[in-house]
Amino acid sequence: MIEPIFRRQAAYKNSCFISFFLSILILAEFLPRSEQFFHWFVIPVTLSGILIGIDAVDWFRGRLNIFDPVGILGLLGFHFFFLAPLLHVRWDAWVEPWYTPPSDWRPWLGYMALLNFFGICIYRLSRSRASLPNKHQLNRKKIRTIDPKRFPLFISIALLISAVLQVFTYQKFGGVMAYINAATSNDTESNQFQGMGILFLVSESFPILALIGFAVYAQKYKRLRTLPVLIGVLIVFFVLQMFFGGLRGSRANTIWALFWALGIIHFWLRKVSKKEIAVGLVLLVFFMYFYGFFKGGGIDGFQNALEDRSAAEEKSGRSWKGLLLGDLGRSDVQAFVLYRIVRYNSDYEYAWGRTYFAATTILIPGAILPNKPPNKSMEGTNVMSGMGSYNPQEPGKWVASKVYGLAGETMLNFGPLPVPFTFIVLGIIVGRVKRCLVTWDSSDIRLVLLPMMVNFCFIVLVSDLDNDIFFLFKNAGFPVLVLWSSSKIKVIDCEDKSRFSSPDTQQYLAPNIHSKFQD
Repeated sequence: MIEPIFRRQAAYKNSCFISFFLSILILAEFLPRSEQFFHWFVIPVTLSGILIGIDAVDWFRGRLNIFDPVGILGLLGFHFFFLAPLLHVRWDAWVEPWYTPPSDWRPWLGYMALLNFFGICIYRLSRSRASLPNKHQLNRKKIRTIDPKRFPLFISIALLISAVLQVFTYQKFGGVMAYINAATSNDTESNQFQGMGILFLVSESFPILALIGFAVYAQKYKRLRTLPVLIGVLIVFFVLQMFFGGLRGSRANTIWALFWALGIIHFWLRKVSKKEIAVGLVLLVFFMYFYGFFKGGGIDGFQNALEDRSAAEEKSGRSWKGLLLGDLGRSDVQAFVLYRIVRYNSDYEYAWGRTYFAATTILIPGAILPNKPPNKSMEGTNVMSGMGSYNPQEPGKWVASKVYGLAGETMLNFGPLPVPFTFIVLGIIVGRVKRCLVTWDSSDIRLVLLPMMVNFCFIVLVSDLDNDIFFLFKNAGFPVLVLWSSSKIKVIDCEDKSRFSSPDTQQYLAPNIHSKFQD
């Protein structure tokens, strides 16, 4: 038992060294590009990159499952905490110019990086503790398996209901083109789609329910699990996803759904390799870029981007820089919020949890709660433009619509000092999802939900509580209801270690379980 522990400790140290040298090499590449990098802010930024990069290196070295939440968050976090701040300074790209910016962004990026560094330390500690399975899970556990009698009936009814509601949605708007125009029009989107969240929860679940049905069926037939067939399935899934919600102008609807679909294939049908993920990631980035023009200008915007990309970027304000820094990062927004809160003459008043309370009301229909409290836009407007500037009833009045992320929303409510401690929440969520990956049986139908849960871990980091709640209920609500209605509980004996989903699971069940998790 001592030898495996020694090997794991040595492998972990190697990952630390690799993350350290990789981060230093990247920093060395930035330093000659601009004298702006000769500033103390690069120290905490680089330390954050080294610390979160350990998990990314573990993922690349095969020490983690392809869909391990620790590795996925490490990969995305390396960009979020390390690359994005450096790219902001390199490109001199910041939030919209109508805000009054600080004279020098670098100190505020540095202060924010210090908070993030301590937050990552706390995240790693809380994650390790939360990922430990309890003794009951190691001996006997309950799993959910498909009920062969109920599943075909329930999945068929759910697909029919979903399809009918989506057709009804198109008819309500007067056809597909009218639907697209309503979704991509900045003047009418908020009014015409108001109160349709419950409808979308059911209607836009069709593609993922169809894929779950296919995965259950394909387990019986090896020919349906070959690479050409699965590529075709993913293409069909993409088309369905565009029809069932993708045309509403939400890239997240399609991107996260594709991630979920790939995860279902990985856990239930065929293991996905890093090379295949790399190819898919390139295609996904191109989709995010060009679909941004569709979101901003509909079909005309998309066609303009194909004809003259430079002109389309200038007209819409969407670019590769915006994709990498705005969609996949929050560095400038969080640094700006920090600057506005702690500057000498700041008049901002903390929300003291008000944005969290407002977020919990988003699922309550307007008919039940017609006068909902203002969402985070009130605090966002007040911190960016000054207290009292939030007045959405005044015609033409600007209202902030930013997403601030886990740290940003914490600052809006309680200031900067509690920020590192909010990473405890992230650590607990990642740890619990990691525990599910390790302990769920290979025949457990809940495995089809695991990719969505991994996705949620990153959502928690980059989004606000209202986005988190909407993501969970909108994406998981109807599929979970269908799966729970068409499955049955079975108790298994964990002595047979070969029955678990992850190839690494047998190591987790060994006597040295605690040292394995502490890695």
